[in-house]
Amino acid sequence: MFAMPANLTPQYQKAEQAYRQATSVEEQLTCLQNMLKEIPKHKGTDKLQADLKHKIAKLKDESAKASKKAASKPSRTIPRQGAGRTVIVGPPNAGKSRLLSMLTRATPEVAPYPFTTREPIPGMMPWQDVVVQLIDTPAITADLFDPETQSLVRGADLVLLLLDLNNDDGLDQLIEVWNRFEASKTRLAKTTFLDEHDIGVTHTATMLVPNKTDAPEALDRWEIFRELLPFDLPTHLISAETGAGLEELRDAIYAAMDSIRVYTKHPKQKEPDRDRPFSLKLGSTLADLAELIHRDMAARLKFGKVWGTHVHDGTIVKPDYVLHEGDIVELHAD
Repeated sequence: MFAMPANLTPQYQKAEQAYRQATSVEEQLTCLQNMLKEIPKHKGTDKLQADLKHKIAKLKDESAKASKKAASKPSRTIPRQGAGRTVIVGPPNAGKSRLLSMLTRATPEVAPYPFTTREPIPGMMPWQDVVVQLIDTPAITADLFDPETQSLVRGADLVLLLLDLNNDDGLDQLIEVWNRFEASKTRLAKTTFLDEHDIGVTHTATMLVPNKTDAPEALDRWEIFRELLPFDLPTHLISAETGAGLEELRDAIYAAMDSIRVYTKHPKQKEPDRDRPFSLKLGSTLADLAELIHRDMAARLKFGKVWGTHVHDGTIVKPDYVLHEGDIVELHAD
């Protein structure tokens, strides 16, 4: 989020999140216009309003130029699914594809040589009764950096940055990856936020994942690498080959989604559907749940009944009620 005392509203925060996840110039433009509409109008936001207007004008110009390219190649789109999106990045042969195959049912090509992955590959990681989307990406080097990877990282909830502990040059390769992001407008960081000085620059929450702890002298390398790291990130040591540390990593990935599970029940039923919870972002409301179910439901929503730890069973709530983990919800519409 913007690191400034602007008293930004939940509506603005929602528009900002949508902007980060936008995959086209047109989507970014719509989100920026919504951000400008929702931003509180006072002196504390004057600069931010001016920056938004400047960015909107710039994107309108880019959109006009793009529309003139009739033969432009359409970009591939991976739909967002599950409780959130995690993107795996790293240098060649760091074990990204092996990690994806171990945490999901995806079957990427896994080989002991670099550049096996040539395009992003998605998979779904189960966590209890929900799933998180994981995406493997092509290797990044000082000379290779796929623009599609930047787009995926920009809209991700979390990035896993892999470090190869079976390679004496592993740290140098990792720093090359980090520097490629630092030189772009899509950067890696401890937390997710937009740059207050340049709305076009995004920072995505990142975990450092030293891989191949099963390799000879891997832990000795890690002790050396750790002292020389030029950045500070949450760290989870693993072996994607043996499975060591993967359950802890799985839990950490889900926790980073800032997601809650909500269960629904029909007014004529006594028990909720426990097999298919809805995943929503922390802070989501009853209206957000209705929108997720169907736009018509959101338009017709009158109230809901909630069973949960924050209310008495069957409490009647308004559409702006903030949902909590494990809530059971009964929606009532016109």
